[in-house]
Amino acid sequence: MKLPNLALAAMFFALCAAGCSSESASSAPPPAARTIVQTVVVHRQPVVDKLTIPARVVANPTKVVQVFPPLSGRIVRFSVLPGQAVRAGQVIAVLQSGDIAQARSDFEKAKIQVVLADEALARGKLLLQHEVLAKADYEQLVAADDAAHSEQERARQLIHELGFSENNNSDEAPIRAPIAGAVLDTGTAVGEWQRSLDNATPLATIANLDYVWILGDAYQSDLASIHVGRPVSVTFPAYPGLSLPGRIDNLSQSLDPSTLAVKVRVVLANPQMKLKPQMFANIIVDRSTIRGFLVPSAAVIHENNFDSVFVQTSPGKYERRPVKVGQMQQQNVVVLQGLHDGDQVVTLGAALLRTPAEE
Repeated sequence: MKLPNLALAAMFFALCAAGCSSESASSAPPPAARTIVQTVVVHRQPVVDKLTIPARVVANPTKVVQVFPPLSGRIVRFSVLPGQAVRAGQVIAVLQSGDIAQARSDFEKAKIQVVLADEALARGKLLLQHEVLAKADYEQLVAADDAAHSEQERARQLIHELGFSENNNSDEAPIRAPIAGAVLDTGTAVGEWQRSLDNATPLATIANLDYVWILGDAYQSDLASIHVGRPVSVTFPAYPGLSLPGRIDNLSQSLDPSTLAVKVRVVLANPQMKLKPQMFANIIVDRSTIRGFLVPSAAVIHENNFDSVFVQTSPGKYERRPVKVGQMQQQNVVVLQGLHDGDQVVTLGAALLRTPAEE
């Protein structure tokens, strides 16, 4: 009778040992995670609730100039490219045109008419002094002389507006940049024919980027948190760590029909020309202060519309906790519920701690 009892007892202790071994393995990380898992101690702290408004960098429309040809002709030189900086008055293209010859011909005719009118007026004045010419006829000569001088001046001004001198016999006219700035786009090439009146595409678009607009879309639920003059900070995905202070300069008075959002404008100085048109940006508005835990965003596991983190309970042992998260704070996320002060949250290797059933 003793041998069967001893056998049963041995089997019982073996099963207990196997059960304990299985429980210990389930609470310990897999071998692959033992050297990878990293943790950080978190504490509840004041966290500023921030409103992030997605935005873009755009040029001030009042500082954007489209350069059109002043007359019809063929482009014989074109010396700018998109992105190039230009000075005010710099020659960006040269146009060869028969209209130049016509304008110069009109000016030469006007000069001849001035000479004839001056001579006629001088003779009329002499005849008037000898009472050979009636005063009314003399006044007509004066009017004709004034009209000739006015026509000459009009022809001279037209030549200057077209970009060439009345003393130059060339049929080429330089086209100059009206403002200093950056070339946003070009719309022609050497050899292309341009029509001054029918042309719908500018030769070049130039923008002064000393100050740029940051245009964002704020949704209706966020309007209570923003107003003209409110301080903001602007960040740029292209420049991690760069945050520029500013103020809300304008809120549109109507909703965008396509997004049903309100346009928010911030004006920023751009002395180093780092801010490029169409660059992405974020307008950050500080709202209220809440208390929560800041944890790296990589620590939060998102599955089936639920968020959770792994917390180290003892050396080598971890448990998974559901949490309620708030907004993103750069590379961190705010945890509002589910953690306690002093918890050690897994920041690296959390995905390796999941059991096969969870995966």
